[in-house]
Amino acid sequence: MPALFTPPTCLRHALVLCLALATGCAAQAQDRDAEPGRQPLWEAGVFAGALSTPAYPASSQRNQRALVLPFLVYRGEVLRADRDGLGARMVHTDRFEFDIGFAGSLPASSNDIELRQGMPDLGTLIEFGPRVKMVLTEPAPGQRATLELPLRAVLEFNGGERQVGTALEPKLAYEWHARGDWRLKSALSWVLGDQALNQYFYAVPAVYATATRPAYAAQAGLISTRLTVDGSKRLGPDVNLFAFARYDLHDGAANQASPLFAQNQGSSFGLGLTWTLGRSQSPAGAAP
Repeated sequence: MPALFTPPTCLRHALVLCLALATGCAAQAQDRDAEPGRQPLWEAGVFAGALSTPAYPASSQRNQRALVLPFLVYRGEVLRADRDGLGARMVHTDRFEFDIGFAGSLPASSNDIELRQGMPDLGTLIEFGPRVKMVLTEPAPGQRATLELPLRAVLEFNGGERQVGTALEPKLAYEWHARGDWRLKSALSWVLGDQALNQYFYAVPAVYATATRPAYAAQAGLISTRLTVDGSKRLGPDVNLFAFARYDLHDGAANQASPLFAQNQGSSFGLGLTWTLGRSQSPAGAAP
């Protein structure tokens, strides 16, 4: 695909992604009460946090970032910037949601990845597409089990823009909201990619083949089975602490035979603080 953006514009996209990650983490730390009317329409402030994650699924090298960024949480009736990401909520009831959203991941340099030496860098990835979320059960006040079905196109920004595949991540989650101080969520999901996305992570074109890295063509299928736990605690009226841990199991993945497939498991961790500097007087859902 021809380049649609110059490198400076791509840098701005990377910064936008960082801001989106900060917004999602900030909202994750602040969205506690299930009642929308108990939350302000918008909140703004400063996010500071650190993240450590594999450079790509099944990589043995890690990608680590420390960020200090502004954040904006917006809880409109349709337009949203909350802990589920950036997007538009098209349908919303007590037990069902349908939205269009964004997600993403930070770039990684192949110079820092032993198995990818000499290959192109992995760019900033932004996912965009629809998601269905259904409440399966609510066993107690502030607790619920949900099923999420996001289907997203994956775009790479790396000196240009191109679609590198499509991802599907069916997710079973359990959320627990304690009035006041705590919010916890655990989730089990399966990350599936089409052939193009698996090619992006695991293919070795003949031009990049070496004596220790044979050419390889990837196939569609499972990328990982994922267990995620995240939570947040209010430290004061304007300060929140949040953390998350994620474990990825790659046993049974479609491309374990790839020379870029380094290990059968991986883990990610994040920790941060948000400081709210301002919030609206209007309640959530008061505007589009």
